[in-house]
Amino acid sequence: MGVVIGLLLGAGVFCVWWSCWTPGQQRVRRRSGWSDRTQDLLVQAGAPGVTSRGLVATSAGLALVVLVVGSALTRSPAIAACFAVMAALGPVTLVRSRARRRRTALRDVWPEVVDHLGSGVRAGLSLPEALGQLGERGPAELRDAFRGFAVDYRATGRFSESLDALKARLADPVADRIIEALRLTRDVGGTDLGRLLRTLSAFLRDDARTRGELEARQSWTVNAARLAVAAPWIVLALLATRPEAADAFNTVAGGVVLAAGGASSVVAYRLMVRIGRLPEEARVLR
Repeated sequence: MGVVIGLLLGAGVFCVWWSCWTPGQQRVRRRSGWSDRTQDLLVQAGAPGVTSRGLVATSAGLALVVLVVGSALTRSPAIAACFAVMAALGPVTLVRSRARRRRTALRDVWPEVVDHLGSGVRAGLSLPEALGQLGERGPAELRDAFRGFAVDYRATGRFSESLDALKARLADPVADRIIEALRLTRDVGGTDLGRLLRTLSAFLRDDARTRGELEARQSWTVNAARLAVAAPWIVLALLATRPEAADAFNTVAGGVVLAAGGASSVVAYRLMVRIGRLPEEARVLR
């Protein structure tokens, strides 16, 4: 009897192990870390062909150029180093700004996407067909991504894997919610898909309207933070044109003043932006 129980237990453990390694099944790796978050930002900014390493290399090259040119113009390595650090942060700041603007622009587009899906389903189309039609009739900003989904689905016939590729192309938290809702509906089945899409469309419109009103009221705080941070460094750039001012910052005390000013600017800016800007929605459904 003990032998039979042992064999059954071993068979159960083997079945559990085998279910994790079924041929053809690809488990989605949950991405984390700076590199993957940066890649998401690049996709959201409309530059999916740029890698995180390329962004770092661009920042380093720009900082080096600014350091050399600044040292030659001001004859103050300390001042040039400050502006080199700002130049190194420039590409990352630009990517984040473009990603933020694009997410804001797409916020009003996602309800239209959901409405197109609902119309296609009511017309009798399957979910893959309704998603594929968005590449031709959907919003212009998202047509390329949905055309890629249609190509993937025609090539593989695997709906789940094509959805994963679509999520990677969009890299958007709203898209993640829509795609996971469609995946769940496809796997579980049921007749409530139309109601689900109508509810989701209404929720997205309410969320976009609320966030738009709050951002319009709080934008002055963010703009004030940018002006307050930029003003002293503009003054420093003007002072650096005078040789006696540049010589003053070449001393140890001048370096300490620049370091303290830079740290204060970073802390104050981050604090004001955190207070004045709405938190960005994270991708929890990768």
